Amino acid sequence: MHKSQTVVVGGGLLGMTIAYGLALKGQQVCVLDEGDSAFRASRGNFGLIWVQSKGYGMTPYAHWTRQAAALWPELAGKLLADTGINVHLRQNGGYQLCLSQAELTEEVHRLQWLQSALGDYPFEVLEPNELQKRLPRIGPDVIGACFSPMDGHVNPLKLFSALHHACQARGVHVLHNYAVDGIEAFGNDFLITSNARELRCEQLILAAGLGNKTLGAHLGHDVPVAPSRGQILITERVEPFLDIPTSTVRQTDEGTVQLGDSAESVGFDDRTSTAVIADIADRAVRSFPCLANVNLVRAWGALRVMTPDGGPIYQELSHAPGAHLVSCHSGVTLAAMHALRLAPSIATGTALPELASFGLGRFSANAEVHHAH
Repeated sequence: MHKSQTVVVGGGLLGMTIAYGLALKGQQVCVLDEGDSAFRASRGNFGLIWVQSKGYGMTPYAHWTRQAAALWPELAGKLLADTGINVHLRQNGGYQLCLSQAELTEEVHRLQWLQSALGDYPFEVLEPNELQKRLPRIGPDVIGACFSPMDGHVNPLKLFSALHHACQARGVHVLHNYAVDGIEAFGNDFLITSNARELRCEQLILAAGLGNKTLGAHLGHDVPVAPSRGQILITERVEPFLDIPTSTVRQTDEGTVQLGDSAESVGFDDRTSTAVIADIADRAVRSFPCLANVNLVRAWGALRVMTPDGGPIYQELSHAPGAHLVSCHSGVTLAAMHALRLAPSIATGTALPELASFGLGRFSANAEVHHAH
């Protein structure tokens, strides 16, 4: 029977980020990855480091997100040093484009609320004339936009690759096709089973996305996560025209253009749908008419991991001390916080005061729930 100091269940972006952070602190880490049959949100992310509007109705989440964005240069630097992989971090701001006055009014309301709650929360509201100066390819259907200098983006595929290579360089052991079917607490240890295979560990981190619901139940906890399908389109490579991302259109460092930002409650169906693809493409062309005749080369769906209020969950499980639950839908935005703040706190057993707002207790019957994104 194999034994490890710390086991991370989940080999997606969240699990690998935490594993990397633990390895940076010298921990012996083993990652259990279910494999490509898992509903892996990592393969569907947009690559945004997005602060704008995040945490509306949930001030601690807004603070946490801002801190995460500020830590990103440090994480990118560590990954480059460990692997030689440049994740192409750009933090030169981001635009929320609005195609109606109602959209603009709602976005401004959210940003004003956050500015009032946090104080230092810079943003600009741009009218079409000013927006045209900044984004010459913008379309006439865009009636205004909000710009935040706090936002940015990375190449998500290079980020995922860098995390895997960095973990390998730091001695993290990854077991592939290891779907966990049982977890038991034995004294100070945990026994994890998978198809008659057994693994023991002293410390356990559940970072398996939608799988956390089942994993948490093994240890006596209800984990309120549910799928939200998002669909993404990728174009052929085109000449550079957009060096600052928007929330729905982003040009990558390789020249392709990502189109997205859909949300559907369809259970565990991660297929694409013609209607949603058409809506995404229509909005993109209205925003940037130069895309009208560009070829689409790929489209796919993926399932976000959503909590009732949209905020992350960070919880040491009361029924199983030494086991930590981590769930979120902003794996890229929060990656630096998970690697450089959360993981060290788990490694040293030092509680972060700001995590008190992100526990499971906020979803109890008497808790007031706000929407946080």
